[in-house]
Amino acid sequence: MDNLAALRAAGAAPVDIQALFAAEPDRLDRLSLAVCGIHADLSRLALPLPVLDQLLAAAMAADLPGWRDRLFAGEIVNPSEGRAATHMAERGVGRADHVATAAASAAAVAACADRLRADGVRDVIHIGIGGSALGPALLIDALGRDCANNIGGPTIHVVANIDGEALARTLAVCDPAATRLVIVSKTFTTAETMTNAHSALDWLAAAGSGDPRAQAIAITARPDRARAWGAGTVLDFAETVGGRYSLWSAVGLPLAVRCGPDALADLRAGAAAMDVHFRDAPLARNLPVLAALADVWAAHGQGQATRGVFAYDERLRLLPAYLQQLEMESNGKRVGRSGDPLPGPSAAITWGGTGTDAQHAVFQLVHQGTAIGPIEFIGVKTPGHGLPATHHRQLLANMLAQGAALLKGRSFDAALALSGGDAALARAKTFPGNRPSSTLLLDRLDARTLGAALAFFEHRTFVAAVLLGLNPFDQWGVELGKELANALIAGDDLGFDPSTARLVALAGL
Repeated sequence: MDNLAALRAAGAAPVDIQALFAAEPDRLDRLSLAVCGIHADLSRLALPLPVLDQLLAAAMAADLPGWRDRLFAGEIVNPSEGRAATHMAERGVGRADHVATAAASAAAVAACADRLRADGVRDVIHIGIGGSALGPALLIDALGRDCANNIGGPTIHVVANIDGEALARTLAVCDPAATRLVIVSKTFTTAETMTNAHSALDWLAAAGSGDPRAQAIAITARPDRARAWGAGTVLDFAETVGGRYSLWSAVGLPLAVRCGPDALADLRAGAAAMDVHFRDAPLARNLPVLAALADVWAAHGQGQATRGVFAYDERLRLLPAYLQQLEMESNGKRVGRSGDPLPGPSAAITWGGTGTDAQHAVFQLVHQGTAIGPIEFIGVKTPGHGLPATHHRQLLANMLAQGAALLKGRSFDAALALSGGDAALARAKTFPGNRPSSTLLLDRLDARTLGAALAFFEHRTFVAAVLLGLNPFDQWGVELGKELANALIAGDDLGFDPSTARLVALAGL
């Protein structure tokens, strides 16, 4: 059943966002919400309140409450693989047996982190790819300097790219005698990860390590393979925890190593608080639900194919990349749960950067270009540095001004007055305005608030998937390229197109 057909049909007309504030006196209240240290303002999106009511009805028609209940109950929500999605159990929410298993794993992670912090280890090289790298890298970059308990914690280096340059740069700054490897692969067969791992092991062996595998820590959903491989320490996580949701599990070990186990526990606690909000709050006052409905409306009602995410805090510079995987790998599908083609668009293209850097680069297109999509600004009220307050005041002022400018614009007449009557120049200085944006303002950037924010993005992605009728927990789209790469490496002739055949010859494969 296409619950969004009527909304798509009615959504062709442009929406005057400024006029909505005058026509809808309760708009700011209905589209603003403060949850878990996050103040969200969605009121400057092109989402009329009557449309919001229709979207809420569509969510009920799509059985969002039922799918949410199944997610929390640990039932199958990933039909193509016949699996539950139990990442919430890693933060203490969900079915009792899943939570108990996760708690035992969390204790093992904490003990491992304490050992590494006490053993004189100076560097930890964390080798993974996809969610096994994006999540830990985000945590370390956001919290690794400022966590309260990070004094003496080893430096964490996250290596993902199969390009040897990535690993070589890391090895060049590490002392093999004081370095430990963490190897993360759900299947313990991921080609890029295992290739990097073997090269790092060779580096340790060349430096005199008698048994480098015994010094390695493996994190995997296949502990049997890791033990057979010879890993000295094996930390496992459930098969039902997807890679892009895995930072809550043993994959979050780097945060516990760098900042202490309490930091990882706080991250999980913040996420659990957002889980409870998502589970218990009415749909109309539920932050992940409201954000997801706005996302779906932008794509289906306004025909907007992109969503920009701009973090006005250097500590969140990796958030856009993290969200790209979470959102586009989850909801970048062309068929629904039934296998039938989707009747409309799925996930938007997520992109973004950091402020104020982006203002001097991509914001030209954002303000005056022809490609329009909602922009999400993310800021933090409390700075993470001790420099003069003018830094943070300028940062937040720029963030707030950008959202206001996107909405307000500048008329041709106003531009003409600024251009000495030169009409051509005035047209270049005219800003159309009426461009949608939203703002997330965090009280502070600590482990709890970051955990809540990441859980918010997860649930938002899930709600959009339910409304679209697709499965957000599989990722078959990543497989075909892997298969063809393996064929090229093996020298198999799969009847490649003429362009590929010539490029293979030129590359010397």
